[in-house]
Amino acid sequence: MQEIKELPACPVETTLMLIGDKWKVLILRDLMPGTKRFGELKKSIGNVSQKVLTAQLRDMEENGLVSRKAYAEVPPRVEYSLTELGRSLKPILDAMQDWGEGYKAQNGQNIGRG
Repeated sequence: MQEIKELPACPVETTLMLIGDKWKVLILRDLMPGTKRFGELKKSIGNVSQKVLTAQLRDMEENGLVSRKAYAEVPPRVEYSLTELGRSLKPILDAMQDWGEGYKAQNGQNIGRG
């Protein structure tokens, strides 16, 4: 795990620094049930480029949220899973899901309309 030299004073800002990116939150969501290969992650997340997904996974690995396991096979196989630290974010993702469902229930008909 990479040592972060100076963390923000605000704990919310620290959390956002680690997962405050759309792709990182979706990676966390998709790895919560278990291990996935790179191609499975790319497909489940959707519109993310390979370059961006690779960069996000590397960053999350450096910060101790994701573990990467490479197998010496042909073709190469790489699997990603959440570390214990990454799994500890589940209550945050659950709260985001609950809030999003409530928002959609109240405002779903008006989304995307001027």
